[in-house]
Amino acid sequence: MITKLKITSLAAAVLLLASGCTFNTSIDNLMSPPKLSVEQEQIYSALTDELRSSVSLKYPKSGKYLSAFIIEDIDGDGGDEAVVFYEKNSLGLEENPLRISILDQDDGKWRSVCDTSAEGTEIEKVMISKLGSNDRVNLIIESSLINRSEKNAAIYTYDSANGTVIRTFSESCSFIDVTDLDGDDQNEFLMLSGSVGGAPAAAEAYKLDAEGTYHHYSCELNGSFTEFDSISYGEIGGARKALYIDSASGTGSIQTDVIYMDSTGLSKVFSTPEEAQATVRPAGCSATDIDGDGILEIPVQVISPGYDNVSESEQMKLTNWMYVTSDNRLEYKYSSYLSVNSGYTFLFPEKWRGRVTVRRDTINEEIVFCTYAGGQTGRELMRIYFSEDLPSREDRLSNGYMLMHTKGDSAWLAYIPEYSELYDDDLSAAAGDAAVGFRFKD
Repeated sequence: MITKLKITSLAAAVLLLASGCTFNTSIDNLMSPPKLSVEQEQIYSALTDELRSSVSLKYPKSGKYLSAFIIEDIDGDGGDEAVVFYEKNSLGLEENPLRISILDQDDGKWRSVCDTSAEGTEIEKVMISKLGSNDRVNLIIESSLINRSEKNAAIYTYDSANGTVIRTFSESCSFIDVTDLDGDDQNEFLMLSGSVGGAPAAAEAYKLDAEGTYHHYSCELNGSFTEFDSISYGEIGGARKALYIDSASGTGSIQTDVIYMDSTGLSKVFSTPEEAQATVRPAGCSATDIDGDGILEIPVQVISPGYDNVSESEQMKLTNWMYVTSDNRLEYKYSSYLSVNSGYTFLFPEKWRGRVTVRRDTINEEIVFCTYAGGQTGRELMRIYFSEDLPSREDRLSNGYMLMHTKGDSAWLAYIPEYSELYDDDLSAAAGDAAVGFRFKD
């Protein structure tokens, strides 16, 4: 459906250009805005009546709230207010285009009670939450400029007694979230900031006390990163909650920092850049809970047995999945073959560790797993084939391949040679090994 919609919009644009019409717009503007509900129509009418002007609604691009209208209790009085993000269609030069309006109900009718400018020109994400030990409800907004290269985090509170919106926090950022990172049953405001002026990137946490004061905690990351590839939560040693930050280096690689919080503030598992270097790998290999136990594993590439003395371009790589122990050490958990392009990982049976290598069959476009001993590559144990069309899938199935996973027309198949049962070196793969070892990136 998405593809069809894009094609339809593009066709409309081409027809307009072909007819001699010119226009200054984007593909997004060619699509119809979401249809408003009855309540949203009432709120919209109340807003435009107050402004005496039409407006363009602004929609958050990610997060829980994806509507230009948020209807929630933002002052803690038990009744809902409406928050609307918009731009005026007629602006003075000194005015910031992006605005926030608060509306409340009076005898069942919506009325505008206050209005304020917002940072930037686009709404990236909105969160509504209490923070720390303070009872006030916070409206947390991540915004950006139109090119989305610069982001800002701002926190607002609605003072219903005085009919005002008060901005209590504003900082540039790369990522924000609200979570209870230290396990004290109170949420912290988390923020990641990219490197500026050569200084390291940083993770920051803010607690809000009962008097309304922010308490700031900061921890430098192990590098001067400006972009973040992936950010996830997981446990350390099955006990502490941690933030796993995959940062992009700009050279086609990423590395992981693991940040946690306790009574002393924010700390990092890898205390030096040298320790963090152990996690460097190609982009696309994100920290993942590969076995579903709640503990994130960090993928680290190693040279496959038998490829130490060949050029780097000819080397085949395996991926070791490492986890962080309760005493902040990086420990081995699994060995695997990971294909970023084909979207799968095959976890080796433990019996294969250090005794199996891989090679690429370029003619058949397959990955082949082989025994390895005494510096020599031995017999085949299994093959993996990634099919992108139905004919090639059916061809492999007719030749004894097992279907492991499908997604649309794509399929992942495995083949185990029939002669495997003739060997007694305990390395032969079974259908169960193939099924258990396959992991797919949805």
